[in-house]
Amino acid sequence: MIYPSIDKLLNIVDSKYKLVHVAAIRGKQMIENNHYQMKENEYVSKKELGRSLEELEKGLIKIKD
Repeated sequence: MIYPSIDKLLNIVDSKYKLVHVAAIRGKQMIENNHYQMKENEYVSKKELGRSLEELEKGLIKIKD
């Protein structure tokens, strides 16, 4: 089971393509800068892409149109 659910994320982001784009950009930022918005033990996912989706679900990432 993937966490967080895509159904929950699509309530925040209006398109699957935008969701993938935002998550990929944030994941790359995490790798390059080693900067996380939550504590290490608060994440469910171990990889940056999953962690970026968790941040998006918690409202820590704001998307500009």
